Amino acid sequence: MFVESKIVPHLKTSGWIEVVCGCMFSGKTEELIRRITRAKIARQQIAIFKPAMENRYHSKHVVSHNANAIYSTPVATASEIYPLAQEADVVGIDEAQFFDEALVDVVVKLAQEGRRVIIAGLDMDYRGLPFGVMPQLMAVAEYVTKTQAICVNCGNPASFSHRLNPSSEQVVLGETDLYEALCRKCFNEV
Repeated sequence: MFVESKIVPHLKTSGWIEVVCGCMFSGKTEELIRRITRAKIARQQIAIFKPAMENRYHSKHVVSHNANAIYSTPVATASEIYPLAQEADVVGIDEAQFFDEALVDVVVKLAQEGRRVIIAGLDMDYRGLPFGVMPQLMAVAEYVTKTQAICVNCGNPASFSHRLNPSSEQVVLGETDLYEALCRKCFNEV
């Protein structure tokens, strides 16, 4: 008699953390969506989360600047992610820089339980300083991918998000109306 067993990847293999970081317009969310889509093709159970405050394109979808989208669950705090991710083999988190410090413990616990955790977020704020929990997430990750945009001034690889308005608040949601990608030289000249 043949008995088919269901392979549950997170019970048989070790988990890990992947961080995709970079400046605005560098393709972070696009890469998150690509990796999640591949997990779906592999018939893995996925769960995707984003900060509830991030509703520029859609309240319940992670959306890239290229208009690619994937359904997500908006959450107000990082601690909400863990109980909602229990059935997932792969957990995606977008705009991680907006979450509180508890996100580090949440993703470490998910990975220790055998899940693949894919995180996307800005590594630096508009001043060129480390943003939120991103440095801690990069430190605990097995894989870190730094994406780059194209400098709108000179065409070189860009790693900085330059804000076009005078606000001094760290978090100001916006798109090309408020931000542009710049290389180090052009960023330091503004």
